[in-house]
Amino acid sequence: MKTIHLAPLVLALITSCSSTQQSLDHAGGDWLEPSPALRQQIDAEAKRLPWTHGMERVELIHWFSRVGEPAYPTLLGMVLDPRKDVACAALAALGATRDARLVEPLNTLPWPAAGPDVELALERARTLLRLGDWSMAPHLIGGLRDERLMTRALCIQALQEATGERFGYDPRAEVANRDESIGRWHAWWNARGADNLSVASRSGQ
Repeated sequence: MKTIHLAPLVLALITSCSSTQQSLDHAGGDWLEPSPALRQQIDAEAKRLPWTHGMERVELIHWFSRVGEPAYPTLLGMVLDPRKDVACAALAALGATRDARLVEPLNTLPWPAAGPDVELALERARTLLRLGDWSMAPHLIGGLRDERLMTRALCIQALQEATGERFGYDPRAEVANRDESIGRWHAWWNARGADNLSVASRSGQ
C-alpha cells in the first residue's frame, strides 16, 4: 500500500497536532535525549512503521510527532529509507511537529540528485513548508498541474494550510479552470517572493 493513498487523511489528522513543547535549546544537531524506556519505544515503533497501514500508520505518525525532539534523529534517518512510504511517513511526522529547527538538518540530508521521485519530492516540499521553509513552495505550485487528482489535492491543501489562500483552485476542476487559478498562484509567488515570507507569515496577507 502506498502512502500517497493515505495522504489526505494523514494531512487532515496531523494538521491538528500541536507543536512540540520541548524548551531545551539545541546546537550542532544535539537533540534532547530520550529516557532509556522512551528510546526503546522509539526504536520499536520505528521498526514497526514499515508494516503498518491505514489508520494504524496515521496513528503512528501522530505518535512520533507528539514525542517530538527525542525522536528526531530516528525520523531524520528514516527520511532516507529507500522505501518511499516509510520516508514519506517520517517526513509527515517531522512536518507535524512545526519545529523550525528541523529545516536545516532536512536541507543538509543527502537527497538523491538524479531522478527524484515526484511524490517523495512533493512530500519533502510539504514538510519544509509546514516547518516554515518557503524555498520549495514553487514545487507545490508546480504540483497543482500534476495529472493525478490525489497529488493536486495534496499540494493545494498544503499551500492553503500555509497561506490561507486557494485563489479559486479546485483539484477536480477542468484543466482550463485550474490553469487560471495556477496563474494566480504564480503571480502571488512572484509578487511576494521567498525573501518576503517567514515562519510567522502564514496568513496570506
